[in-house]
Amino acid sequence: MNLTVDRERFLLYLRIGSLFLLLWLFSELVNNPDTFIPRVWNNLWRWSYVTVLSFILFEYTIPFLRLSWKRILAGLLLLWVHLMLYSYGLYAWRQIGIWLHIYTPLIDFRSVSRGVESQMSYSAGAIFFYGISLHIFGYMQLRQAAQQLRIEKQQAELNYLKSQTNPHFLFNTLNNIYSLARDKSDQAPESILRLSKILRFMLYETGGDYIAIEQELKIISDYIALEQLRYDESLRVNFNYDVEDLRQSLPPLLLIPLVENAFKHGVSETRGEPYIDIRLSVKQRQLDFVVRNSSEATPDDQGVKENIGLSNLRRQLELLYTDYKLSVVQSTDDFTATLYINLASHV
Repeated sequence: MNLTVDRERFLLYLRIGSLFLLLWLFSELVNNPDTFIPRVWNNLWRWSYVTVLSFILFEYTIPFLRLSWKRILAGLLLLWVHLMLYSYGLYAWRQIGIWLHIYTPLIDFRSVSRGVESQMSYSAGAIFFYGISLHIFGYMQLRQAAQQLRIEKQQAELNYLKSQTNPHFLFNTLNNIYSLARDKSDQAPESILRLSKILRFMLYETGGDYIAIEQELKIISDYIALEQLRYDESLRVNFNYDVEDLRQSLPPLLLIPLVENAFKHGVSETRGEPYIDIRLSVKQRQLDFVVRNSSEATPDDQGVKENIGLSNLRRQLELLYTDYKLSVVQSTDDFTATLYINLASHV
């Protein structure tokens, strides 16, 4: 058994004991106002003894009994010793205080047993108060630890999702540049330049938990410009936004998967006149983001099969917000992704 004294734990006992002392002194003030001052010194003297004894009981004796429950005789002996210390020991502590002129004997006990009985009532109250207080404190600590563990787990999962999203995003973009280079397109150098701007943004601006919506709009605009290099004038892209405060915060790259999805799984598979319509509105902390694109895919009766970008986005929303809605609808000629977020519902 470790007999070292934990300073922080002992300070906890002092704080709990101070509250117990204040409650007891308040009772003394109400019931015995005439002798309140000497009773303050008497209670301080008893409190010092009971606090140390309770620290030994709850920090050493009870843990020892839990570890050695098979040693019945040793356990009974320890409990008996504590019973003596809380009763006869406290009475002896009273006598020492009287001898040192610290404790004022306000009651003259007719026998030692009466004196022991009186001191034991104080000890019983202290044991009960310490036990309940330590139980509440331990419960709060467990809840706090569980909450911290949950936060750390969510943060680790968010980091993992970001680590998946960013390479996925870059992989698709590099494929686009590869197709331009393979066709020896004059747009290849410009596409590399635009990609470097996006990489710079992802490296230096997305490391934190939030960015301004203005920055998110800029990365979306840069990505749209990069993608448009692959297409001729037949691709029609409309990007409209109405944001009352561009400085509002948003997790970085939260909206880009919907835009990326519109290019990769929408217009790239459209043989007719491809189009993408993007609308963003943020008013009174309510975000509405709609991405609609041309599509020639056949609607599946079992619903839309989400790729890694949409799946990761949905999981990030679950971890970040309590009030949100993400829906994707596939029809015969278009695909619509709708995202609503109450930005004030951030976890």
